[in-house]
Amino acid sequence: MKINLILYVKDQARSREFYSLVLGTVPRLDVPGMTEFELAQGCILGLMPEKGIKRLLPAMPDPETGNGIPRAEVYLTVTDPAAFHARALAAGAKELSPLAPRDWGDKAAYSLDPDGHVLAFAARF
Repeated sequence: MKINLILYVKDQARSREFYSLVLGTVPRLDVPGMTEFELAQGCILGLMPEKGIKRLLPAMPDPETGNGIPRAEVYLTVTDPAAFHARALAAGAKELSPLAPRDWGDKAAYSLDPDGHVLAFAARF
């Protein structure tokens, strides 16, 4: 099974630069209308411009009207959540919660990416 997770973004180039800095990698695909980062074997994070998805959703609310409203969460389990969270903040994310132990057994830090998607970096503690 291959997993593709796609976030709708206002500015594909801005989001590509943000996620490149945060993830410390370059996209595996970067073409007009889609940027993809391989997070793990078989797991891809895609960035699609909001304007591009409108064609597929003609009878639904315009995704641009939700910009800045948290519409998705990307929860990544990593070896050093503090370092990833610091890179996200340095790249322009807004901190929601610093790295702290959570009830479910993870240490996690939360922020908002430039489009208002919740971004979490976590590790088991």
